[in-house]
Amino acid sequence: MQHGTAGRLRIDLGALVANYRLIAQQVAPASVAGVVKADAYGLGAVPVSTSLYAAGCRHFFVAHLCEAATLQPHLPSDATLYVLNGLYPGTEADCAAIGAVPILNSLEQIDGWAALARTLHRALPGVIQVDSGMARLGLTADDLATLRVSPERLAGIDLLLVMTHLACADDPDDGFNVQQRTTFNAIAHQFPGVPRSIDNSGGAMTAGVGHGDIVRAGIALYGGAPHGQPNPMQPVVALDATIVQLRTVDAGAGVGYGLTHRFDRPSRVATVSVGYADGWPRHLSNRGSAYIAGVRVPIVGRVSMDSMALDVTDVPDAVLRAGAPVELIGPHQTIDDVAAQAGTISYEILTRLGHRYARTYLPAPVATPDRSIMA
Repeated sequence: MQHGTAGRLRIDLGALVANYRLIAQQVAPASVAGVVKADAYGLGAVPVSTSLYAAGCRHFFVAHLCEAATLQPHLPSDATLYVLNGLYPGTEADCAAIGAVPILNSLEQIDGWAALARTLHRALPGVIQVDSGMARLGLTADDLATLRVSPERLAGIDLLLVMTHLACADDPDDGFNVQQRTTFNAIAHQFPGVPRSIDNSGGAMTAGVGHGDIVRAGIALYGGAPHGQPNPMQPVVALDATIVQLRTVDAGAGVGYGLTHRFDRPSRVATVSVGYADGWPRHLSNRGSAYIAGVRVPIVGRVSMDSMALDVTDVPDAVLRAGAPVELIGPHQTIDDVAAQAGTISYEILTRLGHRYARTYLPAPVATPDRSIMA
């Protein structure tokens, strides 16, 4: 471990690529895009994207134009970067300058992009997103009606995709999935010949449905369960903390801010070097756990900014020492397990992991890309 860090975060790029290939097999003949927004869910957009590119991925989705600008120099010219949140007024030229493709979520965004195309005297690529029931981003029914009577507003825009986003794909039995797919397919007929994108991770890993032309894989790439258990994805992330100090306390002693936990027996306490400033949720106070040498150890007291306490009374003394590793995410405890303990989702656990960890990337095996899953 790098000297003086909060812990060690290991990111298995081989597992990432294996997950990409599993999704590709599930959705073939559709192509798989990598959702690498929020710095690839906190794991590093550059190493993640370049590994996916080497495996055959050619489509990459970010949330903001600034993310596309950061990533664009690291990808070959045949990779396409899509900006999910579209463009703020006045940023159209910046988007065109780096060759990114905006997701056009409103008539205003369409008008701004079309105006730049007229100024440049050339067509610009774009994606239309429609709201099929999530009420988050995308053209409304009224917007679509306006386009039907004024199709010239799309002049100068080369439509690469029409897309929507599933609201309940993490529960494949939710009837709203069928409703959204039906709504989207009906809307997509307004854009004849334009490829379609509807599935996120949950949708992609749902059997028995049509997956469109491009699926947008996010959490499943990073090892999170696309829906329910068992989880078919390989774990990508492992996280270890470090024991800073050990102490013995008497029965009745309290620990941490507010002394919110009191021991009912003489106990051994380990203070470890990770806290909420490192993305370890405060909601894990008195409810989360870690593992030492395969033994579950509960978090006791409140998670602090830079540390937390573990009850290690049941751990053999032979493995307890300052500097010893503590498994926070690993073989005994997945990101989904941690999320469940914290009352949240695996997405939040990943994206909150901080920058005080020593990061180790395990490389993906070098192999010839599978051309059948390339865009």
